[in-house]
Amino acid sequence: MANFVNQNFQADVDESGLEIQKDANIAELDDDGKPTRKGNVWTASAHIITAIIGSGVLSLAWGVAQLGWIAGVTTLVVFSGITYYTSNLLSDCYRSPVTGKRNYTYMEAVKNNLGGRMYMACGMVQYVNLCGMIIGYTITASISMAAIQKSDCFHKRGHEAPCSVSHNPYMIALGILEIFLSQIPNFHKLSMLSVVAAFMSFGYSSIGVGLAFAKVISGEGKGTTLSGVEVGISISAAEKTWRMFRALGDIAFAYTYSQILIEIQDTLKAIPPENQVMKKANFMAVSATTVFYMMCGCLGYAAFGNNAPGNLLTGFGFYEPFWLVDLANCFIVVHLVGAYQVFSQPIFSAVELWASKKWPKSKFITKEYFINIGIVKKHKLRINLLRMIWRTLFVIMTTLLAMVFPFFNDILALLGALGYWPLTVYFPIQMYIAKGKIRKWRWRWLVLQVINLVCLLVALAAACGSIQGLNKALNTYKPFEVKE
Repeated sequence: MANFVNQNFQADVDESGLEIQKDANIAELDDDGKPTRKGNVWTASAHIITAIIGSGVLSLAWGVAQLGWIAGVTTLVVFSGITYYTSNLLSDCYRSPVTGKRNYTYMEAVKNNLGGRMYMACGMVQYVNLCGMIIGYTITASISMAAIQKSDCFHKRGHEAPCSVSHNPYMIALGILEIFLSQIPNFHKLSMLSVVAAFMSFGYSSIGVGLAFAKVISGEGKGTTLSGVEVGISISAAEKTWRMFRALGDIAFAYTYSQILIEIQDTLKAIPPENQVMKKANFMAVSATTVFYMMCGCLGYAAFGNNAPGNLLTGFGFYEPFWLVDLANCFIVVHLVGAYQVFSQPIFSAVELWASKKWPKSKFITKEYFINIGIVKKHKLRINLLRMIWRTLFVIMTTLLAMVFPFFNDILALLGALGYWPLTVYFPIQMYIAKGKIRKWRWRWLVLQVINLVCLLVALAAACGSIQGLNKALNTYKPFEVKE
């Protein structure tokens, strides 16, 4: 582990294996003996936005095109409301209502509210989903990097020029950068990175919206329909159905961040109560996200009609001004670099906590090494061998997997379909029912179960669409060949 710490602080390890910092002033510690949490509604909102607004926002025009104006807009609004509601339910699970004890992770909240079996099931789904997201971000970031090179090529040689670019060098470069950033110890140290990444997400979304809006008002917009892409010579009824399933899934999963919500909430100050602050952050982040999703989806559909590209920027819906497209793709890369860290921190923490409990006396796991930084020696670089080695290996493995499976986005869509319902809907609702001791067949129980069922059906439909897309990708699969 490496982070900058003031030399007046000394590292130590508590009985649970978690790192704490000793200081003469006891006020520097929270009620659980850990360093005082300093997060607030703004930092929590930044973490959420960094996690929730991925470059997938630029594919929403394609999603709306498959569903049409009525179903597309309705789906965006409905899943925004569902995500906000279930996230608030999950926020109330951070502390035990009886003892006030914190649940530091999503899995811990499930264990203390629903028991050991649910705990194991949650862990399996959560960490597979997180690993999938991380590999998907590596691929998506490399696509944006390659898009910059292709954009410059199209500008110089014409829009029809054969500007093929390999993604592998960009994946390797991203992996090297993430090795260094992965030494950031925990969520508490990610605030600035998340703020920068959140601004980047607004930046490229705004550029995509602006370019689409300019295309519409210039009179170059394409024809649209209430029902979206129409069945005809170019698309069969079966293909239309598969696309609608995938579009439903894409929109639903675009709002997902529940798998890291408890970890984000654990960065907040104890006063005011964390659940109240988190609910405000949920509202701010989901509201801002919905506005951008509506603009990107609707304006993108109005600009390109039923032929909307899968990504407004990397799919070259726009060629000019090329420098603005390049800037937007730069923003995407910076955002995904931050999002990679937001989604990887729960994995890092879980492995390191397990190791510290398993071998509490191992110097390899617990010992901290200090290196002076700068001439003044005011700060020190603190290194932990376990964190440095295992996190480096993790980044290397995810980068290699991204290079081996060029169609991994289809696998990611499947993982998202399987992970969305339990993590965003099922577990929060079941914990709320258990905490509130809500009886079966009461009106509130019935409403919660209806939400549960609807989201399960959407997840199953999206999984079917993802499998169909994965089957197509496998037909042209070539390892390590990621070129467009």
